[in-house]
Amino acid sequence: MDALGEVERLLPALTRDEKARLLQLVAGELADEDFPGIESASGVSGGEPCVVRTRIPVWILERARRLGLSEADILRSYPSLRAGDLIQAWAYARAHPEEIEAQIRENEEA
Repeated sequence: MDALGEVERLLPALTRDEKARLLQLVAGELADEDFPGIESASGVSGGEPCVVRTRIPVWILERARRLGLSEADILRSYPSLRAGDLIQAWAYARAHPEEIEAQIRENEEA
């Protein structure tokens, strides 16, 4: 059996916490500049990086986290988001702190 097949076989036996840890491990294995769950499109949210399938900018999620909202709170507030989307958003925010900080500042001043 190949490695992916083995992971698929074991996945149902994992707890929710173990699955979250697995997602973190996979996200950590991605290259620093590879954010498959984040995209920027000129006609969406002013071209700011957003979670794919949504119009939710990364800076909004990062700001919510800084204000003390838990991931569970954020997921309840944005039902279209998945846990994996937050992992990608956090990774993007870590890789681009100046960009995210500037977007937060710009939108708070508006």
